[in-house]
Amino acid sequence: MKTVRAQWRTAILVCRKCTKKLGGGFGEKGGTSLAKALRAEAGLGKGRKASAGIVEVDCLKVCPKRGVVAVNAATPREWLVIAPGTPIEEVRDRLGLGGQAY
Repeated sequence: MKTVRAQWRTAILVCRKCTKKLGGGFGEKGGTSLAKALRAEAGLGKGRKASAGIVEVDCLKVCPKRGVVAVNAATPREWLVIAPGTPIEEVRDRLGLGGQAY
């Protein structure tokens, strides 16, 4: 078995199905997916050399009518349902990516 090292301190899991249903809803003009907007806002870097990872995963089985489910893997007891139009800075902070030395 082979292992590959990553510099991630945490991983943010974003529901792909919720994202697809909304068709955007985040960013300046509201046409960007949550995962893409978070990657741009947090400035984490790219790939496994980033300080944290933002990963779109299959359905998390919460399925809110108007929102995207996101989970910080470092705090798995707290799942967030994020409404479209929520300021990305607020989402970043609630997921634990803001104000920390990642």
